[in-house]
Amino acid sequence: MRIVYFGTPDFAVESLDAIVQSPRHEVVAVVTVPDRQAGRGQKIVFSPVKQYALDHNIPLLQPEKLRDPQFLEELSAFNADMFVVVAFRMLPEAVWNMPPHGTFNLHASLLPLYRGAAPINHAIINGDTETGVTTFLLNHQIDEGQILLQESTSIFPDDNAGTLHDRLAAMGRELVVRTLDGIESGTITPKPQQGTPTAAPKIFKDDCRIDTSLTCRQAADLVRGLSPYPAALLTLINPQGEEILFKVFDAIAVSDPSATPGTLICDQKKVLKIGVTDGFLQILSLQMSGKRKNNTEDFLRGNKLTGWKLVR
Repeated sequence: MRIVYFGTPDFAVESLDAIVQSPRHEVVAVVTVPDRQAGRGQKIVFSPVKQYALDHNIPLLQPEKLRDPQFLEELSAFNADMFVVVAFRMLPEAVWNMPPHGTFNLHASLLPLYRGAAPINHAIINGDTETGVTTFLLNHQIDEGQILLQESTSIFPDDNAGTLHDRLAAMGRELVVRTLDGIESGTITPKPQQGTPTAAPKIFKDDCRIDTSLTCRQAADLVRGLSPYPAALLTLINPQGEEILFKVFDAIAVSDPSATPGTLICDQKKVLKIGVTDGFLQILSLQMSGKRKNNTEDFLRGNKLTGWKLVR
């Protein structure tokens, strides 16, 4: 089949590459976001999907507006059999209804669980032990279309958002090709989503702050669900009264009924932990604002936190 592929981040590159490598399908064009300026130097940065398209000489479209008549005309000219969407913005009906076989999306959850922008993060934050990937047909509602295929995987205790992201991206590339093969052969029957939906909204800075009213297990899940990006946040105040922001990348739950929520404890210059409702969140790696990432022991070797307090 002739495919137009819509995607932006690294997660989407895996599935794009799988279709390109497939002998049965042809990626005739790629649609990704317009170039943006980023970083201190405000340099132009290409999306990972754009870079892949350039490296493989695939025609590229970067519309500012998806309803723009010129974009729709250019898109139609590729005569695609189907559109495939992975980690892209919401498409208008004028786009997703264009190809004869419709448009399907790869989503990093077992729909209807975790509809929304951040399914990987929320699954770990909520302490889930299973997730997966789903291909589904687009319709007028976000992440509510009929399911084509699903595949599940365990969420292991040592997983964080980064490791789970990579595993689901690898699973997704295989599922996308299986979905295309099944649609072409007529062996896939779309099915309505079943079960109670849950939401996975976009994560903002305030969502990343470690709340000492959590249990130690909930706090540890928050840390790994946000690691390595955007990272859980902790604010400490030094003896001079300055508030310093820290990113926390790795931590463990330590049950201790004697813990006092909101306390900051440094033990023998090796252990850094904060009190929560039923114990401590022991921090294993962190990054102070303006400094580089360190494991806790190395950080405490060069930074004395005597007299520092946790901002609750």
